[in-house]
Amino acid sequence: MSTNKIAVAGATGRLGRHVVDVLTEQGHQVVPMSRATGVDVITGAGLDEALTGVDAIVDVASWHASDQEAAAEFFRTATRNLHEAGRRAGVGRIVAASIIGADKATGGFIAAQQVHEETHLSGPLPARLLRAAQFHEFVEQLLDWRQGDCAYVPNLPTQLVAARTVAEELIALAADALTRHPSGTPIPEIAGPRRETMPEAAALLGARRGVKVVGVDDPDMPDAALAAAGAFLPSPHAKLAGPEFHEWLDGQG
Repeated sequence: MSTNKIAVAGATGRLGRHVVDVLTEQGHQVVPMSRATGVDVITGAGLDEALTGVDAIVDVASWHASDQEAAAEFFRTATRNLHEAGRRAGVGRIVAASIIGADKATGGFIAAQQVHEETHLSGPLPARLLRAAQFHEFVEQLLDWRQGDCAYVPNLPTQLVAARTVAEELIALAADALTRHPSGTPIPEIAGPRRETMPEAAALLGARRGVKVVGVDDPDMPDAALAAAGAFLPSPHAKLAGPEFHEWLDGQG
């Protein structure tokens, strides 16, 4: 397999750590980009130096709050900076992670992904996107929303996927000779193989931690009705890949 020099924006994040690991295992030359490595995708500091000689960028930088306007501004600024610095450095392509259902969302963090996607697809670098389901790791966050020994988890359908599985698919896109998303074709999606509800998954983890899980309806959540109707579940063209949540949990020790 041919190897490339690939820069990873958001290299220290939940998904970025897996992208760096898989790239390293596959023998690629990795350029981790984060504020910890002296690269800031918002100010642009360090980008030109980091992207020198890079073949492709994997963009998994993310905003960690739910406010739609703030998230949209983060994605707009970071994406433009990556494209402009990448163009100056002669980078061949950029691949970015998004969320399944981003095109249907009307509010909140998922709706902000529309700005992320549009800015990538209209930028000067050839771009490809991958929409992913919620990660297995997201379930742990849900258990933090608890009162005492009881966690209240939204009654929503899901098809959780491992972050490492998403990382592997992003890298396959980055290494693909097809550098630009084909016109008229759906944006690829990746999700886990099993459909379940968030409370069902959370209960498996809760049982290990002594936390009781109660499923609740949350009408104040952005696009709650859309989510309940399955708008953020994978489309028929999605790639489904394991491990399932319970298998992943068993592997965590």
